[in-house]
Amino acid sequence: MLTVACAAAPSAWADDTALLNRGNDPFLQVSAAVPACPEPAGPRVSEAEWMRESHHRIEHGNHCWLEGRCRLPNAYQYDKDVADSLQRRLHTLDLQLPAWRRSSLWITVSARWILVQGCTAPDFPAAAFFAALREVADAERVIDQTTATPARGVPYPLFHPAAAAPK
Repeated sequence: MLTVACAAAPSAWADDTALLNRGNDPFLQVSAAVPACPEPAGPRVSEAEWMRESHHRIEHGNHCWLEGRCRLPNAYQYDKDVADSLQRRLHTLDLQLPAWRRSSLWITVSARWILVQGCTAPDFPAAAFFAALREVADAERVIDQTTATPARGVPYPLFHPAAAAPK
């Protein structure tokens, strides 16, 4: 039995540097109008990064329950519902604030936090857009990591497709 387990293990260890969404955090590209906008890494991390962050994720996930701010015992249990509500809210914004679509945005939902990364047009209605996202049910915080000048750099880590490919 030990021989079989050891024989299978190297293939599992071979991908320890691959960037994967190890926490299954909802990660959505919601617009794609700025062609030169680099894709964020989003929730994709290596195994080493995942292990380094695991203690923080556990503490962050349970913190709102311990403080009495969550009805569920872990903040990450809200993420799928927050992502679903977010998509409905974005659909409503299409009708109310269509200018937001002149952007290239990716959104990560993690522990009730909505992280918006990407590039916007100079006339992007940021105040109204982020105010609308703060209305998403069960969202605790909305974080803006966008730029209207991607040629000067972006305020987020970039996705490197080669690192995401299985080895």
